[in-house]
Amino acid sequence: MKNKPIGIFDSGVGGLTVAKAILELLPNESVIYIGDTARIPYGTRGRDVITSFATELVEFLLKKDVKYLVAACNTISATCLEEIQKLSPVPILGVIKPAAKEAIKTTKSGKIGVIGTRATIGSKIYEKELKILSPDVEVTTKACPMFVPIAEEALGRHEIAKTMAYEYLTEFKDSGIDTLILGCTHYPLLREVIQEAVGNEITLIDSASPTARLLNEELEKNNLFNERSAERKFYVTDAPERVFQIADVFLGKHVVPTLEKVTL
Repeated sequence: MKNKPIGIFDSGVGGLTVAKAILELLPNESVIYIGDTARIPYGTRGRDVITSFATELVEFLLKKDVKYLVAACNTISATCLEEIQKLSPVPILGVIKPAAKEAIKTTKSGKIGVIGTRATIGSKIYEKELKILSPDVEVTTKACPMFVPIAEEALGRHEIAKTMAYEYLTEFKDSGIDTLILGCTHYPLLREVIQEAVGNEITLIDSASPTARLLNEELEKNNLFNERSAERKFYVTDAPERVFQIADVFLGKHVVPTLEKVTL
């Protein structure tokens, strides 16, 4: 069991931010990643559709005989994590609770902002998780739906990214928050323009490193560290050439030697 791979899944390439953090913290672990680039974005879809898509991603990875699963997608984690956990014989970690815990540890003012897809923000899952951890916390949220396609097209430093960041986020400058959760795993691809739009006084939190640390704790607790040579496999459901370019920026060619297109 311990020598089986970790499965990571996302609606597209955003989950590579989580995969990178996992690979950096757990370099000896084998990883299988799948991004559903053919059907992105998930955040504009209804709960039933998101659940159906997420189930297919989980089933794909279970056929690869994984030992642990990571839902590297805030939209999936916000809308249907409990449903897919019930279907899986192996544990599935979401990305929302780790990010919420990190934000609570970081904030000094007790005022936290959250940005995400419409589905994530509409679920109010971050408000729920943050208030469980700290009942007096004040939470301000904002849906930023255009950030996902901008990230998917590798336009994180393009003028359009800057324009949309200022369009969405300048209101946070005077909101009193001191911490902003990037509530979508695509958003770290736009970190520079987001930071510029909200100002350097606000600390940005994403789910990648907190999720990797939680996974490390779970593997250690259950004696599941890999004892063989590590293997990495990356799959997408569409446009592997474009995705490879983005993967190269975040992970390096030595980490992504092959990128295969699959049909779910």
